[in-house]
Amino acid sequence: MKTGLIIEIARALMFARVKQTLVAAVGVTFSITMFVSLLGFMNGLNSLLDGLVLNRTPHVRFYNQIKPNPNQPIDQSVLLGGDFNVIRSIKPSNSRLAIYNSESIIKTLSNDERVKGISTKVSAQVFYNVGSIDLTGMVNGIDPEKESELFAFSDYVTTGNPLDLNQTNSVILGKGVADRMLADIGDVVQVTTAQGNRLQLKVVGYYQSGLAEYDNVNSFASISTVQKMLGESNSYLTDIQVKLWDFNEAPMFANDFRDIFNIEADDIQTVNAQFETGSDIRSLISYAVGITLLVVSGFGIYNILNMMIYEKLDTIAILKATGFNGTDVKWIFITIALSIGFFGGGLGLIFGYFTCLGIDQIPFETEALPTIKTFPVDYSLKYYTIGGVFSIITTYFAGYLPARKASAIDPVDIIRGK
Repeated sequence: MKTGLIIEIARALMFARVKQTLVAAVGVTFSITMFVSLLGFMNGLNSLLDGLVLNRTPHVRFYNQIKPNPNQPIDQSVLLGGDFNVIRSIKPSNSRLAIYNSESIIKTLSNDERVKGISTKVSAQVFYNVGSIDLTGMVNGIDPEKESELFAFSDYVTTGNPLDLNQTNSVILGKGVADRMLADIGDVVQVTTAQGNRLQLKVVGYYQSGLAEYDNVNSFASISTVQKMLGESNSYLTDIQVKLWDFNEAPMFANDFRDIFNIEADDIQTVNAQFETGSDIRSLISYAVGITLLVVSGFGIYNILNMMIYEKLDTIAILKATGFNGTDVKWIFITIALSIGFFGGGLGLIFGYFTCLGIDQIPFETEALPTIKTFPVDYSLKYYTIGGVFSIITTYFAGYLPARKASAIDPVDIIRGK
């Protein structure tokens, strides 16, 4: 039978029951709209929450870790070296926090094709001196340009310019630190290192990450300022932070160089495993809810087509009596289902996009995230593709079962019954 004739008959049957057809199409439209908007909003929220930590976390971090010396004197003893010795309260060895031969390490890492960029850091534990009170904290010596390029540092500087750190003895305070010290822009604050060195720093900005525990402790200065604060040379570095083109290669990259450099190497997957787990669970819930909506709309189409077949038994009998076979009848009702899927799914994708635009305009202001002004939305094309494909698949199977039932109807039984 000609395809054009099947389409024409399907169109006539749909318009004969236009209200039922519209109800089915509205169900698909609503499902696709909610599917796209839900996934766009939930994944936008995931990106925001993960970005609070993952954007600032290097894919691989190289550093020296203070740990007890594994070579204890008793194990070197001729008399007791072969015994099983239990030693309690072992103190760390007199090792250095600074990375030895850092220039060669940076040069070697830079030559690796997997590396997108490298940023160095000097961390110093300090006391913020507020009158007679000392507040514990951390001053991180960074290269502001590299940190902004690789780890979005400038996105979290709510007041001031990150490049002002290049000025001598300047600091960007964590917002929590600044609030506790009542320090304004332009004020001079005094910090004392664990070694007893004191330095006065000028406040040139505030940093707010959205994580209160982090902002209550951490501040930022230039690498040279922190080296000066510690009384160390220009080669003193405590961290080498690496960003890769593909962060999934971080565990392998860390393993490759950990033993070569004989220093500790942490990869982003190990350090932030809990964040990835939370993000995956939220995404799974979003997909589950969205697909459930599509399946529910599929049952609506299934019921409507079942009723249409029951009401159009005479029409089916006439079609078969005039030369249409079971396959032709089946494709007529599948065409009806697919038409509902195409029409309802297409409108759903359009409405879903505009719903996302509406969500994106809703004000979302919180002191914890001053750089975020509206609710986050992800406009990734994959959500629209998944929604469109599922609308066709769902409506096809919703129409296939009634269509198969219609194709098996015997016209003689129907005419005899009449």
